[in-house]
Amino acid sequence: MGEELFLSLMPDFEALEGQRVLVRPYREEDAPALFEAIEESRAHLRPWMPWANEHQRLEETRDWINRQRAAWLLREMYSCTVLERANGHLVGGIGLKPHDWQARVFEIGYWLRATATGQGYMTEATQLVTSFALTRLQANRVFIRCDERNERSAAVARRLGFVFEGCLRNESVAPDGQLRNTLVFSLTPADRWQAAH
Repeated sequence: MGEELFLSLMPDFEALEGQRVLVRPYREEDAPALFEAIEESRAHLRPWMPWANEHQRLEETRDWINRQRAAWLLREMYSCTVLERANGHLVGGIGLKPHDWQARVFEIGYWLRATATGQGYMTEATQLVTSFALTRLQANRVFIRCDERNERSAAVARRLGFVFEGCLRNESVAPDGQLRNTLVFSLTPADRWQAAH
């Protein structure tokens, strides 16, 4: 057995700053901006995100944020908002989920609002979170999974040098009811990747 881990004492951060984005934990006061981003983007998110039909009321979004904050304290999930540094505009969300603290295995998931796609925000945010995982959390494996049809999501992983490991065929049912093939990408400390500067 490995050393005993006190998870609430594991590293975290107040903010990760890139050139164009700021990644930080959700705050309850983010609820209106988050609700608006989801409301604007439901059709855009629905094929990929099971929660795209949730957040029907502002109170639901506030409650979701508070549950994410609790999970953060317990290090069950690092859920963050992604903001434009220049104006604080909420452009999306990113999460770092510990799958195995002993083995130091983490998964990154992300989404962008419809009006923020194709501008490099998520590539930069993912680079920042990957760097945090590999350096501060001493991750042995960081992975990204996405629907095979979600080409933009896969492009983020490829752009950052994540290694394509394979396609899990008929792995689950997608939110649109179709059987989903899932692409898997990963990074380990041995891989050459683009660290955030």
